[in-house]
Amino acid sequence: MLSALVVGLPIILINMLLQSLATMWCIRFYKKRVRDHESLTAGVLGLFGITTIVILGNLLQIVAWGSLFLFLGEFDNLHQAIYHSGVNFATLGYGDIVMSEKWKLLGPIEAVNGALMIGLSGASMLAVLQQYVQKK
Repeated sequence: MLSALVVGLPIILINMLLQSLATMWCIRFYKKRVRDHESLTAGVLGLFGITTIVILGNLLQIVAWGSLFLFLGEFDNLHQAIYHSGVNFATLGYGDIVMSEKWKLLGPIEAVNGALMIGLSGASMLAVLQQYVQKK
């Protein structure tokens, strides 16, 4: 159990960094492209751009976990590792692929990490949307 926590913690920290970077890019994107424009088109394109940034950030986090699973030898190819990671990160929990007993605990650890990061992604988008609505 301790080995899973020790191995999972650096990936969690990397994901926190990626999430922070995505959030900062969202703020910069909003300031440059949306904040000073009054049109509906600017608002729609701004929200679309911010959603794209957030999704790309979450996908990078999924790839980070998948790469760890591949490095640990849990999967034969990156595609399978990223698929399993995406299922964990999104807290879907299909159970069609299960990791070995030694690293099984990384699944729930990634799920908690994913739930928090997806929650922060939603909060980022909501904050930008609230800013836009208040401006109107």
